[in-house]
Amino acid sequence: MSSVDTVETVTRRVTENIEKVIEGKADVIRTSVTVLLAEGHLLIEDVPGVGKTMLAKTLARSIDGTVKRIQFTPDLLPSDVTGVSIYNRDTRDFEFRPGGVFANVVVGDEINRASPKTQSALLECMEERQVTVDGTTYELAAPFMVIATQNPIEMEGTYPLPEAQRDRFMARVSMGYPLPKSELAMLDSHSTTSPLDDLEAVADAAEIAKLVDIVRTVHVADSVKQYAIDITSATRRSPELRLGASPRATLHLVRAARAHAALEGRDYVIPDDLQTLAVPVIAHRLITGLEAQMGGRGAEQVVTSIIRSIPVPESTTHYDRYV
Repeated sequence: MSSVDTVETVTRRVTENIEKVIEGKADVIRTSVTVLLAEGHLLIEDVPGVGKTMLAKTLARSIDGTVKRIQFTPDLLPSDVTGVSIYNRDTRDFEFRPGGVFANVVVGDEINRASPKTQSALLECMEERQVTVDGTTYELAAPFMVIATQNPIEMEGTYPLPEAQRDRFMARVSMGYPLPKSELAMLDSHSTTSPLDDLEAVADAAEIAKLVDIVRTVHVADSVKQYAIDITSATRRSPELRLGASPRATLHLVRAARAHAALEGRDYVIPDDLQTLAVPVIAHRLITGLEAQMGGRGAEQVVTSIIRSIPVPESTTHYDRYV
């Protein structure tokens, strides 16, 4: 079995395990697993009650890594997230007590109910996978992933995420309401007990770390890299946007495309991978201008239009055309 086949086999196992709990959301689950293998962080945004936290918990449970949940509230302090140094009278020295980010998977529930100051406590750990407290730097576990849930900013008692923080999330997904048949199945499976109670892990942190290493080796041809740059550059020139995609967005798009290709059983990236991921990876970083708002067009629609307007590198199924 090749390396990429291993990725496909393990991720299928993880995906099927998540689907035991989250019904009818195959695209959202696949994007979540893609972000995990691409060493990114996931933002799940939607109205309350559609399964945002359940998806985060199910993904964490499926890979059997260490999991910590942080409930973001208006009175949550940055030290509750990163940790704090406390003076120990017995040893007459300060000792570090880790915060909620010290785990393989950190579930940040309702992240936009905390103040911007507390939200910003995640900036260093999400980008550099480390925490600095009182001048001392502490490395975080590997793999490390933040899965944050967020209510729409129109909801009462929420704060919009700072642009710098949104940019650190590799992708944003929305759960959406379930289909009637999925909601009926949910009533049968969720009404008496939680399906999480019987869910068993189908992978472990060490196995996921190996898959991450394999994904890093997936080939990206120069023409495909240029295609990614063309997409993000177009957002910076669009008259419909006040803020375009950052260079970090380009990097995240290519990393996610590598993972997506591996999930498809390929050891090389094709333009279709970028097109599939462009909206979840780029849209949440953008700020629409007056022109788009007046036309009722959101960032997702703008990105979709940009994808359609950019010439695609010559399409082929043969690997040698992308070397």
